[in-house]
Amino acid sequence: MKKVINSPKAPKAIGPYSQAIEANGTLYISGQLPVDVNTGKFVEGGIKEQTEQSLKNIGYILEEAGLAYANVVKTTCLLSDIANFAAMNEVYAKYFTGECPARAAFAVKDLPLGALVEIEVVAVK
Repeated sequence: MKKVINSPKAPKAIGPYSQAIEANGTLYISGQLPVDVNTGKFVEGGIKEQTEQSLKNIGYILEEAGLAYANVVKTTCLLSDIANFAAMNEVYAKYFTGECPARAAFAVKDLPLGALVEIEVVAVK
């Protein structure tokens, strides 16, 4: 059975998709952009600030599902420029410590709304 998970603390989906779907004890969180739910806009700053906001948004969705960062088993980090990898990784490392999830990180041509980063995760109970 699948269940839609939506957190009021995270930005609403900008298209025909859900913030997250839980199915059989696994939570699939859609790619999170660095949108501040209070302003509806990207946070001020560069890649570090945008990575921080994307990960905060993920945290809000995890919390809504009764999970935490420790439950994350896989992440995908999309970057608008691979030159931002080290700075993104520096912020990412604050959220995932100890037994870190599996991960893919790569640069793409463009991200929605001109974002510098988008992160999606898979978590398990």
